[in-house]
Amino acid sequence: MSLFLAVLLSVSASSCGRTKISPNPYPSGEVIIEVTSEEEEEEEYTGKKRKIIIDTDTGADDCSAIILAAKNPNVEILGVTTMVGNVGLEQSNNNALMALEIAGCDAPVHEGSDQRFGGKRIEAASVFGDDGMGDADLIHPKGEIQGNDGVNFIIDMVNQYPGEVEIVSLGPATNIAKAIYRAPDTMKNVKMIWSMGTTGYGPGDASPVAEFNVYNDVQAYRELVSSGVPLTIIGLDMCDGEAMWTNEQFEELEELNDTGKFVAESFGKLRLFYAKNGSEKATMNCDSLAMMCVLHPRFIKSTSKVHASCIVENGETYGQVIFYRQGFTYDQVSNDYDYNVTLVTDVAKGKYFEMYKEAISK
Repeated sequence: MSLFLAVLLSVSASSCGRTKISPNPYPSGEVIIEVTSEEEEEEEYTGKKRKIIIDTDTGADDCSAIILAAKNPNVEILGVTTMVGNVGLEQSNNNALMALEIAGCDAPVHEGSDQRFGGKRIEAASVFGDDGMGDADLIHPKGEIQGNDGVNFIIDMVNQYPGEVEIVSLGPATNIAKAIYRAPDTMKNVKMIWSMGTTGYGPGDASPVAEFNVYNDVQAYRELVSSGVPLTIIGLDMCDGEAMWTNEQFEELEELNDTGKFVAESFGKLRLFYAKNGSEKATMNCDSLAMMCVLHPRFIKSTSKVHASCIVENGETYGQVIFYRQGFTYDQVSNDYDYNVTLVTDVAKGKYFEMYKEAISK
C-alpha cells in the first residue's frame, strides 16, 4: 500500500473534517516532490485545520470535489459560494447543498453571482445534463442556502481569518474577482487561491485554446491573475491521460457505496459527451483532481512560477491564458514580468482514482 493510501486509511470519517493538516499546503518553484520516509509524510499532517471556501458553479465534477473536501478530516469548509456556469443559480445552490448532504457535512451554502464581472448575465452551459448532474434525479436537498451574497461572505471570512483562508475556485472566477474589486486590501490577506482553470500547457475545451471556466468570465480571470493575491492554477493538462476515469472505474464507484454511486451516476451525461468526441473509455474529472492538489500536497509532483496573461479581446484566442515561465529566455519577448502565479505542471495522475476512491469510502 502506498503512503498516500495509508494516510487516507488512517483517518476516520467526520462531518467536514476534525483533525490534522499540512502546514505548507502548496509547493513553489519548479520542484519534484517525493515521499522519502513515513516520518516525513507524517510531518505533513500536524497543525490546526485549514480553513477553505469552495467557490463553484456546481456541476457533477464540482460536486465530486465538494464531497472529497467534506470527507477530509484536515480541513474546515467555512462555506460554499455558488454562481452560474455549468447550471443556473438555483440549480447550482441545490447541487451544492446535495453534495454536502451526501458527504454528511453541514457547511453553509451562500448564493453568489449570476452576472459576469463586467455586468453581463452569465448563460449556463452544461455537458452534464440539464441539472448538471446527469439528469439522474439525484438532487433533493433538505437544507437551504444561508445567504444571497456569496461575494460578501468571502470578504467577511477573510476579514475574520486573515492569512488563513484558502479559496478553491472550481468555476468561473466571478465571485472572487468581485471580492477583489470590492475589498482589495482585505483580499490581500487570502492565504491561497487554488484555481481549476486555464488549459495549462495543453489544449482547451471551450475552444481549441481556452478552458471553460476562464471563457465564461474572461474579465474576472484577468482580474484574478493580475491581483497579486497568492494563486495556484491547475489546468486541463493535469487531468488527461492516466488521470482520466475509465468506464471500469466508474463501475467501481457505483459498487463502492452510496456516495460512489451518487458520483458515478452524476457523470452519466458527461461520459456520453466524451464518447461522442472520440473518448469512449475514459472521462476527465478536473475539479476533483484540483481538490486533490489542495488536500494532498504530495500529489503535486512539480510546479513552475509564471506570469499569466489572459486574452480578453474578441477573436480566436479569446479566453486563452498565456504563461511566461520564470527563468526562461524568449527570443522576442521581454522577461520583465511579475511572476505572480504558481502553475502545477505535473501530478501523480496514476494514483488519482485510487486516492479518490479511498477518500470517499470513509
